[in-house]
Amino acid sequence: MPVVSKVRVLVADDDPGSRRIMQLDLTKWGYEVRTASDGLEAVQVLESPEAPNLAILDWMMPGIDGIDIVRKVRQAAHEVPSYLILLTSRINKEDLVQGLEAGADDFLRKPYDRGELRARLNVGARVVELQRRLSERVREAQAALSRVKQLSGLLPICSYCKKIRKDGSYWEQLESYISEHSEAHFSHGICPGCYDKVVRTMFGDSDQKTTI
Repeated sequence: MPVVSKVRVLVADDDPGSRRIMQLDLTKWGYEVRTASDGLEAVQVLESPEAPNLAILDWMMPGIDGIDIVRKVRQAAHEVPSYLILLTSRINKEDLVQGLEAGADDFLRKPYDRGELRARLNVGARVVELQRRLSERVREAQAALSRVKQLSGLLPICSYCKKIRKDGSYWEQLESYISEHSEAHFSHGICPGCYDKVVRTMFGDSDQKTTI
């Protein structure tokens, strides 16, 4: 299955040979790859404004190990969090539980199988894309809500003049009240009934055709 074009991936491994081999594989599959040779460098990359979408982190690294990198990254607030895969030779259940509780999204066993690596990265790329789309929808919804003021509840309105009663028994024109409590704007015209009732009576315009 093809990956999303130019998904960014961080490969963090203190072994130069392993790091280079994985970089070549990922580049061949269409990923944009960054590398880190230790935990401190990996944290700097993942906390930068242009943090990669995916990260493959060797569990055992100098400076900060992979699981502590996961913890640090999860403590930071990111609109679309990176998908974090721990690369490890550890296979016991306790270690896997520890990694998941720290915030890892997936595991890859060392030495890795290329087919498995590609499949797990494809899963991560799909998850990141879904998170990105969800984040966009949330931003759109928040922007829409910030532009809209909603009228709710019961509005006391005069049956004759149609004014709205505000706090303190103050009565206000309907259009003024709605303009104050919403984003609506009014354009004024004359309906046929009022034209016949008011305008023609006031100005003696009975011989002219009714207009709206």
